[in-house]
Amino acid sequence: MEESKKNVVIIDDENEILSMLERFLTRSGNYKVRTFNNPLTAISSLPKDTDIILLDIMMPQMSGIDALPKLLEKTPDAKVLMMTAYSTLDKVLNSHRHGATDYIMKPFPSLEALGKKIEEVLKK
Repeated sequence: MEESKKNVVIIDDENEILSMLERFLTRSGNYKVRTFNNPLTAISSLPKDTDIILLDIMMPQMSGIDALPKLLEKTPDAKVLMMTAYSTLDKVLNSHRHGATDYIMKPFPSLEALGKKIEEVLKK
């Protein structure tokens, strides 16, 4: 059963978000979760078998948009769900240009809505 779990990497500078998402996704039983609070660390340590990356756009060390191509270079088949509290059309279009699969606004409508969005992205 373990091999059917999807490998999720969450990159966000807010530890509360990382903890909340890790607990929620692990409890579902469908995901193996790794978290990073620094995109530079995530880039150097990204597991090759990552299925989906949840990537915050605004982080102090490096923006998610700048990290995106470096992450996809290491795991070209991974889907990327951008997360942002400060969405503009330009940021959304820019993230798509750099290879993001989709995006979701923070705060999330609900954890269940986020779970559904992750499932949708994994099917794309």
